[in-house]
Amino acid sequence: MAAGTGEQLARPPDPAEPLGKRRRRPRVPLRSRLRRDWPLLLMTAPAALLLLVFHYLPTLGNVVAFQDYNPYAGDGPLSAFLASEWIGFGNFETLFGDPAFWDALWNTLTITAFQLVFYFPLPIALAILLNSVISGKLRGFIQTVVYLPHFFSWVLVVTFFVQMLGGAGLLAQELRQAGIEPPNIMTNPDTFIVLVTAESVWKDAGWGMIVFLAALAMIDPNLYEQSAVDGAGRWRRLWHVTLPGLRPVIVLLLILRLGDALSVGFEQFLLQRDAVGRDAAEVLDTFVYHQSITTGNFGFGAAAGLFKAAVGLVLILVANRVAHMIGERGLISRQ
Repeated sequence: MAAGTGEQLARPPDPAEPLGKRRRRPRVPLRSRLRRDWPLLLMTAPAALLLLVFHYLPTLGNVVAFQDYNPYAGDGPLSAFLASEWIGFGNFETLFGDPAFWDALWNTLTITAFQLVFYFPLPIALAILLNSVISGKLRGFIQTVVYLPHFFSWVLVVTFFVQMLGGAGLLAQELRQAGIEPPNIMTNPDTFIVLVTAESVWKDAGWGMIVFLAALAMIDPNLYEQSAVDGAGRWRRLWHVTLPGLRPVIVLLLILRLGDALSVGFEQFLLQRDAVGRDAAEVLDTFVYHQSITTGNFGFGAAAGLFKAAVGLVLILVANRVAHMIGERGLISRQ
């Protein structure tokens, strides 16, 4: 009887059993957990401090979105907040009535949609192709070469593309020697969306590839063997084994990308804004920068930034809800 009782206590919980009927572990007091985990807490303290100082505390400055903020209104930054006039939603009314804001929003959404269609699937394809390479040394070499540009700054990336595709670049010189007039790739506003997508692919596709390679390593190899025994070819194994195994990671990264839908790369667009013109390269990030820093209209720029953050939060929550509806955990798991 005692042995049977011991076996029942050691039995893992049945996933089909209702959560309320499962045997719960006893809760460890907070003081005991702190005493047990203090080395881990000590290691995470610097990162938590950086987040607090550079991410959470600056959010308090969003109050200027509801003020006619004047940094010289008081004797210091804090007194300027208190002395500036509160205007409620006046900055938002001005923002939504500004045609330049809607142009920047349209450019941002267009570039985001284009990159979701033509850029987001590329790391998945690269990971699947690289995972099929038999030679470990060759796989490691390709992985390093593709991943290395992720560590380059946008200044270096844009400079590289100028040297390769600019009016005096390598491609233009070769075309002129062949008697062909080279196109203005770096200064053509009509093809700017293709240019920035190509730059993003070259810089960051390797990072996404690493993430999907890690997800591929978690797929049970027996599934491939069983499907091969059942007569499934390479394409059917890809469709019925590989992609379902990658689906949770795809959904998670897609949710995160939708959360950044209105942030398409401030530095990348600021560096190329003068070359192609404001109409093609003005996105919300550069719009906020110029309104806040260049013109000194801090309240107006803060209103645009707060709008961008609010839309990103809504997109994350909606995408997370859709993920739950299709059976995925999403970014925020349901309790």
